[in-house]
Amino acid sequence: IIIEALAQTAAVMVGVSLDLADKNLLLYFMSIDNCKFRRKVGPGDALELRVSVLRGKIGGRVWKFSGSASVAGEIAAEVEFTAMMELPSGD
Repeated sequence: IIIEALAQTAAVMVGVSLDLADKNLLLYFMSIDNCKFRRKVGPGDALELRVSVLRGKIGGRVWKFSGSASVAGEIAAEVEFTAMMELPSGD
């Protein structure tokens, strides 16, 4: 679920950056690499998500991201993932 949350954060980040936030941008995982879980996350924990673009371009469909999730300043998970982003048919 943490990795999915990071992917959703990446989709929102790219969508807003490219002015596609209201276009129902679709995100498809292509790969998940270098994934490490470093601590448990439980109910009531406030998860802080950080995502950065490693590779991607305006108009490109395949993007690579690096992401981390932390609780109270302590890293809970780290990951690199590649995703394809596209608009639904008809948009």
